[in-house]
Amino acid sequence: MQYDVLAIGDTTIDAFIKLKDARVNCDINDEHCQLCVRFGDKVPYESVDVVPGVGNSANAAVACARLGLKTALRVHIGDDSNGEDCLNAWKANGVITDLVVREAGKKTNYHYVLWYEAERTILIKHEAYSYVFPNLPDAPKWIYLSSLGEGTLPYHQQIADYLSIHPEVKLAFQPGTFQIKMSDELKDLYAHSEISFCNKEEAQKILHSEETDMKILLAGIRGLGSKIAVITDGRNGAYVMTESGAWSVPMYPDPAPPISRTGAGDATASTMTAFIAMGMEPHEALLRGVINSASVVQGVGAQKCLLTKAQIEEWYAKRPPDFVATPL
Repeated sequence: MQYDVLAIGDTTIDAFIKLKDARVNCDINDEHCQLCVRFGDKVPYESVDVVPGVGNSANAAVACARLGLKTALRVHIGDDSNGEDCLNAWKANGVITDLVVREAGKKTNYHYVLWYEAERTILIKHEAYSYVFPNLPDAPKWIYLSSLGEGTLPYHQQIADYLSIHPEVKLAFQPGTFQIKMSDELKDLYAHSEISFCNKEEAQKILHSEETDMKILLAGIRGLGSKIAVITDGRNGAYVMTESGAWSVPMYPDPAPPISRTGAGDATASTMTAFIAMGMEPHEALLRGVINSASVVQGVGAQKCLLTKAQIEEWYAKRPPDFVATPL
Protein backbone atom coordinates (compact mmCIF):
# COMPACT_ATOMS: atom_id res chain seq x y z
CA MET A 1 0.00 0.00 0.00
CA GLN A 2 1.37 3.40 -0.96
CA TYR A 3 0.31 6.22 1.31
CA ASP A 4 -0.37 9.68 -0.07
CA VAL A 5 0.84 11.12 3.24
CA LEU A 6 2.74 9.59 6.15
CA ALA A 7 2.58 11.92 9.17
CA ILE A 8 5.39 11.49 11.72
CA GLY A 9 5.69 13.10 15.15
CA ASP A 10 4.45 12.92 18.72
CA THR A 11 0.87 12.73 19.87
CA THR A 12 -0.97 13.51 23.07
CA ILE A 13 -4.32 13.79 24.77
CA ASP A 14 -5.28 17.40 25.49
CA ALA A 15 -7.44 18.24 28.47
CA PHE A 16 -8.87 21.71 27.85
CA ILE A 17 -9.48 23.41 31.20
CA LYS A 18 -11.60 26.50 30.57
CA LEU A 19 -10.69 29.23 33.06
CA LYS A 20 -12.82 32.20 33.92
CA ASP A 21 -11.23 33.46 37.15
CA ALA A 22 -7.85 34.52 35.69
CA ARG A 23 -6.11 37.50 34.11
CA VAL A 24 -3.33 38.24 31.63
CA ASN A 25 -0.46 40.58 32.51
CA CYS A 26 1.75 41.98 29.71
CA ASP A 27 4.65 44.41 29.58
CA ILE A 28 4.37 47.96 28.25
CA ASN A 29 4.71 46.73 24.65
CA ASP A 30 1.91 44.21 25.12
CA GLU A 31 4.47 41.40 24.91
CA HIS A 32 5.85 38.73 27.27
CA CYS A 33 2.35 38.10 28.60
CA GLN A 34 1.67 35.87 31.58
CA LEU A 35 -1.46 33.98 32.52
CA CYS A 36 -2.18 34.63 36.20
CA VAL A 37 -4.40 32.94 38.78
CA ARG A 38 -4.55 33.45 42.51
CA PHE A 39 -1.63 31.72 44.22
CA GLY A 40 -2.35 29.28 47.06
CA ASP A 41 -6.10 29.45 46.55
CA LYS A 42 -8.93 27.37 45.12
CA VAL A 43 -9.51 28.62 41.57
CA PRO A 44 -12.81 27.65 39.92
CA TYR A 45 -12.88 26.51 36.31
CA GLU A 46 -15.78 26.49 33.90
CA SER A 47 -15.40 23.13 32.10
CA VAL A 48 -13.01 20.40 30.95
CA ASP A 49 -12.96 18.92 27.44
CA VAL A 50 -10.68 15.92 26.83
CA VAL A 51 -9.54 15.51 23.22
CA PRO A 52 -7.57 12.35 22.34
CA GLY A 53 -5.05 11.81 19.55
CA VAL A 54 -3.93 15.37 18.91
CA GLY A 55 -0.57 17.06 18.36
CA ASN A 56 0.81 18.66 15.20
CA SER A 57 1.35 15.48 13.18
CA ALA A 58 -1.83 13.76 14.35
CA ASN A 59 -3.80 16.91 13.51
CA ALA A 60 -2.19 16.95 10.08
CA ALA A 61 -3.06 13.29 9.52
CA VAL A 62 -6.71 13.89 10.35
CA ALA A 63 -6.81 16.99 8.11
CA CYS A 64 -5.30 15.14 5.14
CA ALA A 65 -7.58 12.12 5.63
CA ARG A 66 -10.63 14.36 5.80
CA LEU A 67 -9.53 15.97 2.54
CA GLY A 68 -9.54 12.57 0.86
CA LEU A 69 -5.88 11.54 0.93
CA LYS A 70 -4.76 8.05 1.96
CA THR A 71 -3.03 9.04 5.19
CA ALA A 72 -1.06 7.01 7.72
CA LEU A 73 0.32 8.08 11.09
CA ARG A 74 3.61 7.09 12.74
CA VAL A 75 3.53 8.01 16.41
CA HIS A 76 4.38 6.27 19.67
CA ILE A 77 1.80 5.80 22.41
CA GLY A 78 1.60 3.83 25.64
CA ASP A 79 -0.22 0.55 26.22
CA ASP A 80 -2.73 2.33 28.46
CA SER A 81 -6.39 3.24 28.02
CA ASN A 82 -5.39 6.71 26.82
CA GLY A 83 -3.50 5.09 23.94
CA GLU A 84 -6.58 3.07 23.05
CA ASP A 85 -8.66 6.27 23.03
CA CYS A 86 -6.18 7.84 20.59
CA LEU A 87 -6.32 4.83 18.25
CA ASN A 88 -10.12 4.87 18.23
CA ALA A 89 -10.16 8.61 17.48
CA TRP A 90 -7.81 8.24 14.50
CA LYS A 91 -9.70 5.27 13.07
CA ALA A 92 -12.96 7.21 13.35
CA ASN A 93 -11.35 9.96 11.26
CA GLY A 94 -10.13 7.63 8.52
CA VAL A 95 -6.45 7.68 9.48
CA ILE A 96 -4.50 4.46 8.85
CA THR A 97 -3.01 3.32 12.17
CA ASP A 98 -0.95 0.31 11.06
CA LEU A 99 2.31 2.15 11.81
CA VAL A 100 1.35 3.43 15.26
CA VAL A 101 3.64 1.95 17.94
CA ARG A 102 2.25 0.97 21.35
CA GLU A 103 5.12 0.67 23.81
CA ALA A 104 4.71 -1.74 26.70
CA GLY A 105 4.95 -0.16 30.13
CA LYS A 106 4.83 3.40 28.76
CA LYS A 107 2.20 6.07 29.23
CA THR A 108 0.56 8.03 26.44
CA ASN A 109 1.43 11.73 26.47
CA TYR A 110 -1.17 13.79 28.33
CA HIS A 111 -1.17 17.60 28.27
CA TYR A 112 -3.23 20.16 30.16
CA VAL A 113 -4.46 23.14 28.16
CA LEU A 114 -5.25 26.21 30.26
CA TRP A 115 -7.89 27.81 28.06
CA TYR A 116 -8.58 31.47 28.77
CA GLU A 117 -10.66 33.53 26.35
CA ALA A 118 -9.58 32.39 22.84
CA GLU A 119 -5.95 31.63 23.74
CA ARG A 120 -4.31 28.68 25.44
CA THR A 121 -1.31 27.94 27.63
CA ILE A 122 -0.26 24.28 27.51
CA LEU A 123 1.39 22.27 30.27
CA ILE A 124 3.39 19.61 28.43
CA LYS A 125 5.29 16.46 29.33
CA HIS A 126 6.77 14.16 26.68
CA GLU A 127 7.29 10.50 27.53
CA ALA A 128 10.59 8.91 26.42
CA TYR A 129 9.83 6.43 23.64
CA SER A 130 12.09 4.14 21.62
CA TYR A 131 11.77 5.91 18.28
CA VAL A 132 12.66 4.05 15.10
CA PHE A 133 11.76 4.72 11.47
CA PRO A 134 9.28 2.14 10.14
CA ASN A 135 9.96 -0.46 7.49
CA LEU A 136 7.98 0.75 4.48
CA PRO A 137 7.48 -1.72 1.59
CA ASP A 138 6.25 1.19 -0.55
CA ALA A 139 7.60 4.71 -0.24
CA PRO A 140 4.90 7.28 0.58
CA LYS A 141 4.34 10.18 -1.78
CA TRP A 142 4.73 12.67 1.08
CA ILE A 143 6.12 12.63 4.61
CA TYR A 144 4.69 15.24 6.97
CA LEU A 145 7.09 15.76 9.86
CA SER A 146 6.34 17.87 12.90
CA SER A 147 6.81 18.12 16.64
CA LEU A 148 8.97 15.54 18.40
CA GLY A 149 10.40 15.79 21.90
CA GLU A 150 13.94 16.18 23.16
CA GLY A 151 16.44 13.37 22.63
CA THR A 152 15.11 12.46 19.18
CA LEU A 153 18.01 13.67 17.03
CA PRO A 154 18.93 10.08 15.96
CA TYR A 155 15.32 9.55 14.85
CA HIS A 156 15.48 12.72 12.76
CA GLN A 157 18.68 11.45 11.15
CA GLN A 158 16.92 8.18 10.26
CA ILE A 159 14.23 10.20 8.50
CA ALA A 160 16.84 12.27 6.66
CA ASP A 161 18.66 9.10 5.60
CA TYR A 162 15.41 7.62 4.26
CA LEU A 163 14.77 10.78 2.23
CA SER A 164 18.28 10.56 0.80
CA ILE A 165 17.60 7.03 -0.39
CA HIS A 166 14.13 7.97 -1.66
CA PRO A 167 14.44 11.42 -3.28
CA GLU A 168 11.02 10.95 -4.90
CA VAL A 169 9.38 11.32 -1.45
CA LYS A 170 8.44 14.92 -0.73
CA LEU A 171 8.83 16.29 2.79
CA ALA A 172 6.55 18.82 4.46
CA PHE A 173 8.36 20.04 7.59
CA GLN A 174 6.50 21.92 10.33
CA PRO A 175 9.10 22.11 13.12
CA GLY A 176 7.92 22.05 16.71
CA THR A 177 9.51 23.68 19.76
CA PHE A 178 12.41 21.28 20.26
CA GLN A 179 13.05 20.98 16.51
CA ILE A 180 13.39 24.75 16.27
CA LYS A 181 15.90 24.70 19.12
CA MET A 182 18.05 22.19 17.24
CA SER A 183 17.48 23.63 13.76
CA ASP A 184 21.22 23.75 13.08
CA GLU A 185 21.42 19.98 13.62
CA LEU A 186 18.50 19.38 11.24
CA LYS A 187 20.04 20.98 8.15
CA ASP A 188 19.71 17.69 6.24
CA LEU A 189 15.93 17.74 6.76
CA TYR A 190 15.62 21.34 5.59
CA ALA A 191 17.71 20.44 2.56
CA HIS A 192 15.23 17.65 1.68
CA SER A 193 12.10 19.74 2.36
CA GLU A 194 9.59 20.45 -0.35
CA ILE A 195 7.76 22.78 2.07
CA SER A 196 8.72 24.31 5.43
CA PHE A 197 6.17 25.94 7.74
CA CYS A 198 6.70 28.25 10.71
CA ASN A 199 5.44 31.52 12.14
CA LYS A 200 7.36 34.79 12.07
CA GLU A 201 8.93 34.43 15.51
CA GLU A 202 9.94 30.84 14.77
CA ALA A 203 11.53 31.90 11.49
CA GLN A 204 13.65 34.43 13.37
CA LYS A 205 14.79 31.72 15.80
CA ILE A 206 15.57 29.25 13.02
CA LEU A 207 17.61 31.86 11.15
CA HIS A 208 19.18 33.38 14.30
CA SER A 209 17.96 36.75 13.08
CA GLU A 210 15.97 39.74 14.28
CA GLU A 211 14.94 40.51 10.70
CA THR A 212 11.31 41.59 10.31
CA ASP A 213 11.07 41.95 6.53
CA MET A 214 8.93 39.01 5.43
CA LYS A 215 10.57 38.58 2.01
CA ILE A 216 13.99 38.35 3.64
CA LEU A 217 12.73 35.80 6.18
CA LEU A 218 11.09 33.73 3.45
CA ALA A 219 14.27 33.83 1.38
CA GLY A 220 16.24 32.79 4.46
CA ILE A 221 14.07 29.71 5.03
CA ARG A 222 14.32 28.81 1.34
CA GLY A 223 18.06 29.26 1.65
CA LEU A 224 18.12 26.31 4.05
CA GLY A 225 16.92 24.11 1.21
CA SER A 226 13.12 24.23 1.25
CA LYS A 227 11.64 24.67 -2.21
CA ILE A 228 8.57 26.33 -0.71
CA ALA A 229 8.71 28.50 2.43
CA VAL A 230 5.56 29.44 4.35
CA ILE A 231 5.52 31.88 7.26
CA THR A 232 2.40 32.86 9.20
CA ASP A 233 2.07 36.13 11.09
CA GLY A 234 -1.08 35.99 13.18
CA ARG A 235 -3.75 38.43 12.13
CA ASN A 236 -1.40 39.81 9.47
CA GLY A 237 -1.99 36.68 7.43
CA ALA A 238 0.37 34.18 5.84
CA TYR A 239 3.16 34.36 3.27
CA VAL A 240 4.62 31.89 0.79
CA MET A 241 7.71 31.98 -1.41
CA THR A 242 8.66 29.63 -4.23
CA GLU A 243 11.23 29.93 -7.02
CA SER A 244 8.52 31.74 -9.01
CA GLY A 245 7.95 34.51 -6.47
CA ALA A 246 6.29 35.41 -3.17
CA TRP A 247 2.68 36.04 -2.17
CA SER A 248 0.78 37.24 0.87
CA VAL A 249 -2.59 35.85 1.92
CA PRO A 250 -4.92 37.60 4.40
CA MET A 251 -6.83 35.92 7.19
CA TYR A 252 -10.23 34.58 6.22
CA PRO A 253 -12.90 36.57 8.08
CA ASP A 254 -14.04 34.79 11.24
CA PRO A 255 -17.65 33.62 10.79
CA ALA A 256 -18.02 34.10 14.55
CA PRO A 257 -15.70 35.07 17.42
CA PRO A 258 -13.02 32.36 17.77
CA ILE A 259 -13.60 29.80 20.51
CA SER A 260 -10.06 28.41 20.70
CA ARG A 261 -7.03 29.04 18.48
CA THR A 262 -5.50 25.63 19.19
CA GLY A 263 -4.56 23.90 15.94
CA ALA A 264 -4.96 26.90 13.65
CA GLY A 265 -1.39 26.70 12.38
CA ASP A 266 -1.61 22.93 11.95
CA ALA A 267 -4.73 23.34 9.83
CA THR A 268 -3.08 25.91 7.58
CA ALA A 269 0.06 23.85 7.03
CA SER A 270 -1.53 20.43 6.56
CA THR A 271 -4.33 21.70 4.32
CA MET A 272 -1.88 23.55 2.10
CA THR A 273 0.25 20.41 1.85
CA ALA A 274 -2.79 18.32 0.92
CA PHE A 275 -3.88 20.66 -1.87
CA ILE A 276 -0.35 20.84 -3.26
CA ALA A 277 -0.27 17.04 -3.18
CA MET A 278 -3.47 17.18 -5.24
CA GLY A 279 -1.77 19.40 -7.82
CA MET A 280 -2.71 22.96 -6.78
CA GLU A 281 -0.32 25.91 -7.02
CA PRO A 282 1.20 26.87 -3.63
CA HIS A 283 -0.38 30.33 -3.27
CA GLU A 284 -3.83 28.93 -4.15
CA ALA A 285 -3.29 26.01 -1.74
CA LEU A 286 -2.37 28.48 1.02
CA LEU A 287 -5.73 30.21 0.59
CA ARG A 288 -7.42 26.87 1.30
CA GLY A 289 -5.19 26.35 4.31
CA VAL A 290 -6.21 29.69 5.77
CA ILE A 291 -9.88 28.80 5.25
CA ASN A 292 -9.50 25.55 7.21
CA SER A 293 -7.71 27.47 9.95
CA ALA A 294 -10.66 29.87 10.20
CA SER A 295 -12.96 26.90 10.66
CA VAL A 296 -10.80 25.11 13.26
CA VAL A 297 -10.86 28.04 15.70
CA GLN A 298 -14.65 27.75 15.85
CA GLY A 299 -14.41 24.59 17.97
CA VAL A 300 -12.59 23.07 20.93
CA GLY A 301 -9.49 21.14 19.91
CA ALA A 302 -7.56 21.04 16.68
CA GLN A 303 -9.62 18.47 14.76
CA LYS A 304 -13.34 18.91 15.46
CA CYS A 305 -13.95 21.63 12.86
CA LEU A 306 -11.54 20.53 10.14
CA LEU A 307 -13.31 20.75 6.78
CA THR A 308 -13.68 18.38 3.87
CA LYS A 309 -12.46 19.38 0.41
CA ALA A 310 -16.01 20.18 -0.71
CA GLN A 311 -16.62 22.34 2.37
CA ILE A 312 -13.41 24.29 1.80
CA GLU A 313 -14.42 25.01 -1.78
CA GLU A 314 -17.84 26.17 -0.52
CA TRP A 315 -16.11 28.65 1.82
CA TYR A 316 -13.81 29.70 -1.02
CA ALA A 317 -16.78 30.33 -3.33
CA LYS A 318 -18.23 32.69 -0.69
CA ARG A 319 -14.93 34.47 -0.04
CA PRO A 320 -14.83 38.27 0.23
CA PRO A 321 -13.37 40.12 -2.78
CA ASP A 322 -10.09 40.90 -1.00
CA PHE A 323 -9.40 37.27 -0.04
CA VAL A 324 -6.77 36.76 -2.71
CA ALA A 325 -3.07 35.94 -2.91
CA THR A 326 -1.19 39.18 -3.57
CA PRO A 327 2.36 39.18 -5.00
CA LEU A 328 4.93 40.63 -2.59
